[in-house]
Amino acid sequence: MAEIPSIALLVEDFAKYVDGFSIGSNDLTQLVMGVDRDNDILVRQNPRYFDEREPSVLRAMYEIIRRAHAMNKSVGICGQAPSVYPEVTEFLVRVGIDYVSVNPDAVISTRLLIDSIERKIVLEELRELRRRLMPTDPEGEFREVLNKVFKG
Repeated sequence: MAEIPSIALLVEDFAKYVDGFSIGSNDLTQLVMGVDRDNDILVRQNPRYFDEREPSVLRAMYEIIRRAHAMNKSVGICGQAPSVYPEVTEFLVRVGIDYVSVNPDAVISTRLLIDSIERKIVLEELRELRRRLMPTDPEGEFREVLNKVFKG
């Protein structure tokens, strides 16, 4: 389990001893931010005291994924982040997470979300490729779309 910040800093050292990494988002967030996640007082003052969307937490996740992949190790995530914050799920998919583990009640919605994100990424990449290979002027693009949608 990749739950402590030092793993994000020393992925290559830990990679020698494991087949892959599983990011524990709850503990990693707590330890990166130095906050007790069960402390109601802080969360009531400001919910961002414990938030997986904080840049420092996302950076730790990113470094684990990027550096583990460079060592040919798989990386997954377990914890609440993917089922609570769709934007965290999109971030993880875009940076190459290999698997996502969620509670049983969130499996279907998370699978649908990941499928939607992956399709979005493929479409973005295809559009960029098309733009580079087949540049069009705005008028030509307008006419092309008009013909496709309204059949002439």
